[in-house]
Amino acid sequence: MYFGKCLCGEVQIKINGEISDIIHCHCSLCRKNSGTAFATNGFINASEFEIISGKNNLSTFSFKPGRNRHFCTSCGSPIYSSNEQDPIRYRIRLGILDSDITERPMSHNFISSKANWEELDVKLPRYDSFEPSRK
Repeated sequence: MYFGKCLCGEVQIKINGEISDIIHCHCSLCRKNSGTAFATNGFINASEFEIISGKNNLSTFSFKPGRNRHFCTSCGSPIYSSNEQDPIRYRIRLGILDSDITERPMSHNFISSKANWEELDVKLPRYDSFEPSRK
């Protein structure tokens, strides 16, 4: 069981099952929707997904016929995506989850579309807080 919420906390979700087919997607649509180099997405069973609170705070954007992105109207956080051609599954961005997950990503996808500044295997310094140069 997994719990998550949007940035402002208005929309809270619960997943009563596993997350499958987790990928780091580098396609231009995921980059634009996430505002970063890639999005980490996974699939869940629609029947195991519950909106605990904030259902009235959801809005939908259809970027292609039958493909919908559901997001919080207050903070803009993506909550889940639905596809009329695959109604039994939803796609979620794993960043919305507050719970630790047991499943792991299986691949980087659409790397031919990746941001030109993204280096997948660079060994960069790692910090527990902000980088030391930030004041």
